[in-house]
Amino acid sequence: MRWLKHLADTLGGLIFLALFLTFLVQITLRFGFNQPLPWTDELAVILYLWAILWAAGMMVPEREHVMFDLLWNSVGRNTRRIMRIVGNLMIGGLALAAIPACWDYVHFMGREGSPVLGISFEWIFMPFVLLLVALVVRSAWAVVCSIQGKGLEDQGLEEKGIAP
Repeated sequence: MRWLKHLADTLGGLIFLALFLTFLVQITLRFGFNQPLPWTDELAVILYLWAILWAAGMMVPEREHVMFDLLWNSVGRNTRRIMRIVGNLMIGGLALAAIPACWDYVHFMGREGSPVLGISFEWIFMPFVLLLVALVVRSAWAVVCSIQGKGLEDQGLEEKGIAP
């Protein structure tokens, strides 16, 4: 599993690097040589979409996502277990239900290409389907861990090492 995480992080880093290099080319040519290139705008948008969806689905751990933990920290361990199971069943279930329709749409959009680069929209929007799959897998894993009693600690400042 660790090598998969490393692979996902490496791919995310390469996507971000490509986005950064695209920005450098875009800025240099537009402001340095007064020769804007339309493909850099399009590529930057595509890479930004990929970077955000890839990072959210594959790189950022659950504990780093935004959460409101006032209610979580005010209840006991058994209630937390129920909350985590129900919440993950809802998120995973909704993502699972959305996968077929999203895949159909992404596959349908494969007929069209981006205006400048001609990249198939199927490839441009594929990370959204991957995000949904990742949500299903993460939610299923969180339910299993919750049943085993793992991950039910306080989400407060002490756990994050901020407070004494």
